[in-house]
Amino acid sequence: MATKYIFVTGGVASSLGKGIISSSIGKLLQARGYNITIQKFDPYINVDSGSLNPNEHGESYITIDGHQGDLDLGHYERFTDIQVTRNNNITTGRIYQSVIDRERRGDYRGKTIQVVPHITNEIKHQLNVLNMKGNYDFIITEIGGTVGDIEGLPFLEAIRQYRREIGISNAVNVHLTYVPYLSAAGELKTKPTQHSVKELQRQGIQPDILVLRTEHQLESDLCAKVASFCNVDTDCVVQSIDLPTIYEVPIQMQEQGLDRAILRKLGMEIGETPSLGPWKTFLDRRAKASKIVNIGLVGKYALQDAYKSILEALQQAGTYNDHKVKTHFILSDQLTDDNIETALAGMDGVVIGPGNGPRGFEGKIVAAKYCREHNIPTFGICLGMQMMLVEFARNVVGLKDANSSEFDPCTKHCVIDNLDEAKSILGIDSTLRKGTFNCQIEKGTKAFEAYNSELISGRHHHHFEFNNKFKTDFELAGMKFTGINPESGLIEIAEVPSCKWYVGVEFHPEYGSTVLNPNPLFLQFIKATIHE
Repeated sequence: MATKYIFVTGGVASSLGKGIISSSIGKLLQARGYNITIQKFDPYINVDSGSLNPNEHGESYITIDGHQGDLDLGHYERFTDIQVTRNNNITTGRIYQSVIDRERRGDYRGKTIQVVPHITNEIKHQLNVLNMKGNYDFIITEIGGTVGDIEGLPFLEAIRQYRREIGISNAVNVHLTYVPYLSAAGELKTKPTQHSVKELQRQGIQPDILVLRTEHQLESDLCAKVASFCNVDTDCVVQSIDLPTIYEVPIQMQEQGLDRAILRKLGMEIGETPSLGPWKTFLDRRAKASKIVNIGLVGKYALQDAYKSILEALQQAGTYNDHKVKTHFILSDQLTDDNIETALAGMDGVVIGPGNGPRGFEGKIVAAKYCREHNIPTFGICLGMQMMLVEFARNVVGLKDANSSEFDPCTKHCVIDNLDEAKSILGIDSTLRKGTFNCQIEKGTKAFEAYNSELISGRHHHHFEFNNKFKTDFELAGMKFTGINPESGLIEIAEVPSCKWYVGVEFHPEYGSTVLNPNPLFLQFIKATIHE
């Protein structure tokens, strides 16, 4: 079967949920036995998400090959259990960089370089690259931004061309729009959707399927009106109404026949509707959970999307422990020894979050100390683990000036440092350790209890590591290093066995924690926070 393409565009407003719709489509097609992948074309000029402020853009999602991508990549993985790479997230910056590099090398043999055809050809090339990597039945491509955005025009032109080149029967266009409710008039308005579709048609693209985002139930006559005005089949207009959780969206889309409409438009056999049994079991268990655990998330960003994967991993772990997780954001740059008790009052557990830069790092150390001394279940991730180790060095090992060279290059006790020699063993030719690395776990530890395996892997994206020169001092003081990279000896997991649950990891277990396969460390952490 030739690969089929599904292009998902959006109109009227941003943040309507194109990523959730794309993920839901992928889930429904997977349930029918198809091999799928999902990618996102982002119109911003940044080469990747690594330089974007999480307070503005949300988290920078880390893929298995260490690429920093859009947070929607996390939705793709959580819904479908696929593993994405840098080929699943293409920005305008990467497209232009590639074209300009080729122009500088003389690859175009002196031709004038233009948006059409050179930029659009590079975009189409990225579609082909992804297909060659996986031999997929379906490639779902989400176009970031909204129709009408200047920066998104080359992507729209590219998918218009691409559909004609592969045959119009091998692709469908799904367009997500917004139907606002004007409370003063007591009416739902379809004009924004109509204008959005007209703008898309101006680019030469006729949507095959419309998904109408709404806070109010849409009557059938309104959907029929939209179908008529937008030149779309009536059964190809579905609504996406607000739901208690994003994980109900695939069920909602299946009930309205979105997957059936896609298959029909592609001339494919529809067959029986999948039951989605495990998915519904998860939703049922989530709905029945009534007891609450309160988790403090200590970090430097106020925007919840800055820690999207951690929040979702906590929610998933809560469901599988038959509890609801209520997460409380605690800004680390506001924490001191004087207010930490008040800040963490009522918390059943604490996550000390990742990040970079000096702002708020001392607050994370204050939180780590309080949690360790008061035996509060604590989970440190990446920088969070590093600050747990700095705190332990200062207050238990006795190295009062201990620090990370990221924040104090002159400290005599640099317990967190750039370990170029160790990284060279792994073949890393820069100070940045990124991608997936192995971790050997010691039996009889919290980590082994969680994973029940001596060898796991985790995703990394960081410059600094624990300095093994201090390893013996830490162990004599009561810290155990229970996870180690077998090739380089770099520390991956640290625990304090005398505490109920005090675990730090250098990697990011939140990435890759999915609805049907939650991360084991998050499961055990939440279990430790529950008061029987």
